[in-house]
Amino acid sequence: MLRELSKDARIAVVCGGGRTARFYADIGRDLGGDDYKLDILGIGATRLNAQLLALAMGDMPDRVSESPEETAASAAPGRVAVMGGTEPGHTTDAVAMMVASCMDADRVVNATSVDAVYTDDPRKNPDAVRIPEMTIGRLGEIVYKEHGASKSSVFDPLGVRIAAEKHIDIMIVDGRNLEELRKAILGQRFDGTFVNSH
Repeated sequence: MLRELSKDARIAVVCGGGRTARFYADIGRDLGGDDYKLDILGIGATRLNAQLLALAMGDMPDRVSESPEETAASAAPGRVAVMGGTEPGHTTDAVAMMVASCMDADRVVNATSVDAVYTDDPRKNPDAVRIPEMTIGRLGEIVYKEHGASKSSVFDPLGVRIAAEKHIDIMIVDGRNLEELRKAILGQRFDGTFVNSH
């Protein structure tokens, strides 16, 4: 799907660490690792995931880009640019926004494991309310304020700040639902949360 859509849109993908990063962070924490060291492990997991995605698309490099600028420059019609994390303290949400800023993109699609933004974690709170549309300011009020290795939130505060400054909309969608993901990538109406940055 990404290869097909890249013929009509410049696409760059920043892979998160997911379960692999959380697994290593948990073990690293048990071994006495501090947040910096746990971030290094997490960044390695994001780059491993990026190489796996590149392999799935038939073009795995020996190493993935480590720079938002390099990734943005390599996104071209018919070619999906792929990268992972960059440095401790930067989540992949923030990196995705940095890449989008370098590309002068009008939107970032956050393909995640939930289908939208909620007032609380819907996996833990059955009364959490789904939010189909919101402003970037409202998203900023919801996100966590402090970074921690393998910590998970609806979006990253630095990413929210970049989105607000550069007027980059955010589409939050269940990444396992390929039809909704396709719509979000194309900027069409989709089932998820649309975050208006204007």
